[in-house]
Amino acid sequence: MTEPVEVMPPGDVTEDGFLGGRLRLRQPRTGHRAGHDAILLAAATAVRQGDRVVEFGAGVGAAGLAVARRVPDIDLILIEIDAGLAGLARDNAVLNGLPASVVVLDVEAGAEDFVAHGLPPDSADVVLMNPPFNDPARHRASPDKARERAHVASATTLEKWIHAARRILKSGGALTLIWRADALAGILAALDRGFGSLRVLPVHGDAASPAIRVLVSAIKGGKAPVALYPGLMLTRPRQSAAS
Repeated sequence: MTEPVEVMPPGDVTEDGFLGGRLRLRQPRTGHRAGHDAILLAAATAVRQGDRVVEFGAGVGAAGLAVARRVPDIDLILIEIDAGLAGLARDNAVLNGLPASVVVLDVEAGAEDFVAHGLPPDSADVVLMNPPFNDPARHRASPDKARERAHVASATTLEKWIHAARRILKSGGALTLIWRADALAGILAALDRGFGSLRVLPVHGDAASPAIRVLVSAIKGGKAPVALYPGLMLTRPRQSAAS
């Protein structure tokens, strides 16, 4: 797929290592930058060789490319609304020798726009996504518009992104997403139509604090009950000198 992308000036971009240096990513020096959420999302996304894997809101491609680094020979499509970030995602695929198609597209666009970009209904095996999830009523908008778009959700963001995933997934296809833990009820409600076999993994900053994120996977047409897994701790408790 050939898409119009923007080229960022070299001075506005850094190159950073992920996965112990096995993945190199060029990303904006300021604004929206890849971090823990993208890598957690990639680790939670189950794929098999030959799968068509679509990342919504890919940014510079961190999560999707991390999945491709782990599982070779997937058909990876990175969808990103920002042409500058899409350009970096394309660069990062080349930099890491990982085949990927980059599509400049609003995830909330209609079905005809997806079809025009080679993404008809029932065509994907796996969708992964890290949607904007900050509540605008409680989150001060960033003066950086790209950062604001990447982080601040509207009242319908989650519902529309899940609807788009449901549309392009095959029956039995899998959706994996990361979201705010305090909005878990909204996730379960949005997935109630068309998805089942949910698996929920809370993510905690430490063992003494409430979860800050949830990783949720769901199967299109799945029938199994919800499974809640033990929480994942991002930091380990400090050991005393005597231990």
